[in-house]
Amino acid sequence: MSRPWHIWTIFSLCAAVGLAAMIWLTTMVLRLDRDTARAWQRTDDEANTRVALWRTDSALVPLIARESARPYFVYSSFYPVERAYTRMFNKLEQDVLMPSPLLTQVSPYIRLHFQIDADGVFTSPQVPEGDMRALAEPDYASGEDIQTAAAWLNELRAIVDRAALSAALPLETKKPVEVVLAPPSGRGNYENRHQQRQTPMQQAEQTQTFRNIQETQARARAFQSSNAPADNVWNETNWFTDVTEGPLTPIWNDKALLLARRVSVNGAEYVQGCWLDWSAIENWLGSGIADIFPQARFEPLLETAGDNGGRALAALPVRFEPGPSALELAAVGSPVKIFLIIAWGCVLLAALAVVILLFGTISLSERRGAFVSAVTHELRTPLTTFRLYTDLLVDGIVRDEDKKRRYLKTLHAEASRLGHLVENVLAYARLERGRAGARVESIPLSELLYQVRDRLTDRAAQAGMTLSIEPLSQPLAEVYVHAAASQVDQILFNLVDNACKYAAAADTKQIHITAERRGETLSLRVRDHGPGIPPGEVDRLFQPFHKSAREAAHSAPGVGLGLALSRRLARGMGGDLRQIQTAGDGACFELVLRSKSL
Repeated sequence: MSRPWHIWTIFSLCAAVGLAAMIWLTTMVLRLDRDTARAWQRTDDEANTRVALWRTDSALVPLIARESARPYFVYSSFYPVERAYTRMFNKLEQDVLMPSPLLTQVSPYIRLHFQIDADGVFTSPQVPEGDMRALAEPDYASGEDIQTAAAWLNELRAIVDRAALSAALPLETKKPVEVVLAPPSGRGNYENRHQQRQTPMQQAEQTQTFRNIQETQARARAFQSSNAPADNVWNETNWFTDVTEGPLTPIWNDKALLLARRVSVNGAEYVQGCWLDWSAIENWLGSGIADIFPQARFEPLLETAGDNGGRALAALPVRFEPGPSALELAAVGSPVKIFLIIAWGCVLLAALAVVILLFGTISLSERRGAFVSAVTHELRTPLTTFRLYTDLLVDGIVRDEDKKRRYLKTLHAEASRLGHLVENVLAYARLERGRAGARVESIPLSELLYQVRDRLTDRAAQAGMTLSIEPLSQPLAEVYVHAAASQVDQILFNLVDNACKYAAAADTKQIHITAERRGETLSLRVRDHGPGIPPGEVDRLFQPFHKSAREAAHSAPGVGLGLALSRRLARGMGGDLRQIQTAGDGACFELVLRSKSL
């Protein structure tokens, strides 16, 4: 019995070494796959980040360029024009006011346009006051819109410090421009007396400058109208208007994103710009890159925040945070992981198959040894009896005729027992080889019981017992069973033989066979009055060769094959054989067969 343990020890050592090697190899492959995936992920993230930055900056450039190109005088709700004409191309001799485009323009990304003068007074072209509001409200802006803009202006006034904002903005320096201002009544000529010595680029820049100084001219007219007599007529005078505009600069002020610039007109400094709606801009920019970064964020980039690895936008002081990458969101196993899972599954299945095969081989070897021992013991007893009795009869030692008949009867019984043992072993061998048994056919129950009655009665009589077959009622007599008569005979004989072996010493030496119909099945029960089956033996009853030589020596004759063979024969006919628990003494077995009525 020590050899199987050696086999298990060798197998366990080999399995442990192979498992350790597989674990090490799997760890190395997973590490390499993880590093490769991370490298590809970083490459994809960097490429997608560049695309996202390009998209966001491209979307913001038109907005910022449009605000940068606005002349400074449009930050008043209404401003005067230099010349105006009728439909008949006649010049109007009175001043004409134009509404600022900022009064009527509505942008979903700009909350408010504002202007701060040198005294810190906040104004907005969207919040006209006095006569300008009366002029604007019916045709250009509703009262609700003006009230909303006024609320934004009050909030901006509370969070923006004019001096700090002005100090944070650069100021570009431009040369003074010599221009001639026309009289405020509109009489006279508006001409440029500046020397025409500029290049074409300088002339284009000068044209923009002329357009930007209109507000200064309006202020000059207002000053002349309020201080000069009504009949005063201006002569042509040279005015030197110094207009300087700084670049439009994005800046964060107390979590408010502003686009602002410094403007100097004849020495008077103003801060002009707009208050951006950062939440709307953030949603707008996020929707533009949702296909590559669905969970991207944009965070304010303060002076101490740094550039965060080149993820700052060029148009706004904002840092781009891509969030989880596409690979992390997908959470899909790599092909290497899938391959490793399949490989491990195959290895485990192979190991399980080897374990099952090894266990089956060892179990078969143990069962074969137990079978050989039990069969040897079963053969030794009748062979000894055969040799002893035949020697006595051959040598003529026994002369008494009664003793001779008794010896011959014993020899006949032992021959029957050996024949029954050999029959069971050969039948089980045929089933193990997969050979089909006898042909299953429909047999009347009464005929089937009649065929097996004599053999079963003789076996019970040999053990000094009686066999009782319950008479069949008329419905049962007309029942046909699907079975092979020879196999049913062998099953019932095994059951009666077991009853004769184990219940021979019982007080009631009787074996009962009863029949019962249940739907499409018929049950044949074989019951004795012996000691019954111990609880620990119930699970082993239908295992082949479950008796060892020691067990066979201390129990009734047999090798533990009859019940296992009988169950396989019953299931081969479409039925079953099971042990039934009884309330009283004895053992009971039930043979179930398929049936039909006539």
